[in-house]
Amino acid sequence: MTNTPPHLTRHTVVVPNSIDMVSLLGPGDEHLGMIERSFGCEIHVRGNRITLHGDPGEVALGERLLDELVAIIRTGQGVTPETVERVIGMLRAETTERPADVLSLNILSNRGRSIRPKTVNQKRYVEAIDKHTITFGIGPAGTGKTYLAMAKAVQALQSKQVNRIILSRPAVEAGEKLGFLPGTLSEKIDPYLRPLYDALHDMIDPESIPKLLAAGTIEVAPLAYLRGRSLNDSFIVLDEAQNTTPEQMKMFLTRLGFGSKIVVTGDVTQVDLPSGTTSGLRIVEDILDGVDDLTFVRLTAHDVVRHKLVGRIVEAYDVYDARAEQVHPAPVARSKRRDG
Repeated sequence: MTNTPPHLTRHTVVVPNSIDMVSLLGPGDEHLGMIERSFGCEIHVRGNRITLHGDPGEVALGERLLDELVAIIRTGQGVTPETVERVIGMLRAETTERPADVLSLNILSNRGRSIRPKTVNQKRYVEAIDKHTITFGIGPAGTGKTYLAMAKAVQALQSKQVNRIILSRPAVEAGEKLGFLPGTLSEKIDPYLRPLYDALHDMIDPESIPKLLAAGTIEVAPLAYLRGRSLNDSFIVLDEAQNTTPEQMKMFLTRLGFGSKIVVTGDVTQVDLPSGTTSGLRIVEDILDGVDDLTFVRLTAHDVVRHKLVGRIVEAYDVYDARAEQVHPAPVARSKRRDG
């Protein structure tokens, strides 16, 4: 028997016989290699027995990782290198939530594809939408704030919690210059709404979308089209809300009718309003601080679920903006963060 130095530990995990070892360890032991590199452990596999040898804290984390991956496999999901990476990130962050619970929360399934949160903050965002009548999802591009809100809207429609979905965006450049753009009114507005249509095609059978649009069950419209309406029994998503003025934001929020739910999404670092115009999203948290049944959830570069490089780019810009803020403080103070 090999003696283990006192500062190191050795532990063996017995994987249940019902778990496919290739799914767990990856094709060509790809996942196994990631685990070894991430935890600095020596790992030996014999049958369904996995022995980890190394620093006690790292070995303990490695054990937890294997437990989480087994739990995910038991839900019927496949494990990918991305899954392994996300679980490792959550364990390193020492969150109170189990990674398997986060990654196994099924929001919506369509054509064999499931939409699930991929980070702890995304799960908290989804849960906040369930708990509150109005939820603000604020964060950079690629954090899933709009996509998850739309998935929750479709889920609410399918479960008959609401009778219709309304998806809206401010068409900033279209504002007063709409008449100068070529084409019909629909053609002028379409480019601003196209991302919402694209997401819908991921969530609903494409052939049924025209019927739902024609019946008014789903409405995709510029923000200006909501003025003067009271929206009952609806799930309403306002995207790109950083491009609303304070007056537009007030107008939108007061469209809320009985039996409805609102999700407002935006990125306060990407304001396209004319210079000198205040963003309604930037000041709304100060205005609504303390109001019941609404919440603000902030997503960060750590929640970016696009290409890895996108997360690094967002982080780099955050650092740059923080430095610029120290040199030239913003005129509008932000209130303390309140996450749902």
